Amino acid sequence: MPSELPGDAGPVLTGLAREAIAGALAGRRPAARDWAGFLAEPGAAFVTLTQGGDLRGCIGSLEAHRPLGADVQANAVDAALGDPRFAPLRPAELDGTDIEVSVLSQPEPLEFTDRADLLTRLRPGVDGLILQARGRRGTFLPQVWEQLPTAELFLSQLVRKAGLPAGYWDLEVRVWRYTVTAFEERPGLP
Repeated sequence: MPSELPGDAGPVLTGLAREAIAGALAGRRPAARDWAGFLAEPGAAFVTLTQGGDLRGCIGSLEAHRPLGADVQANAVDAALGDPRFAPLRPAELDGTDIEVSVLSQPEPLEFTDRADLLTRLRPGVDGLILQARGRRGTFLPQVWEQLPTAELFLSQLVRKAGLPAGYWDLEVRVWRYTVTAFEERPGLP
């Protein structure tokens, strides 16, 4: 995450995401930019698209590997057009699509002795998690706690999202935690 996000980061980031999606829907690639300020700092972000409260696309980066501005642009376009769970967004859908940009902190390894110990270390509503095992990986943003409010449910669904068998647990399981600063933009709302 950039060292500090300014007070206007929300409208800047969600506006950047909407602009990138609109351009892609019109057949344009995001213009190369000389990023400045917090947008130039390395950053990792997820862009989540919803329609009427239902997920419509979500793509992001788990670790900073490019300027935050470029990461938001690329992930916004990928969420709209490249999320394999959904058909590509159509231009007529954009006005009714809500955009959320979540800027991630640097993931930190979580130390635990076993599954039960891990469950006690989770902070519901705060932690985003990355789970890795058997060459597979999955993540849930902290916002997912709203749908999966218990540590047991959150972890068991994350195991499934990683493509592992239900109830899977082994000593090779690795978990990282991160937090997010999330900004929501809804068309027509101040």
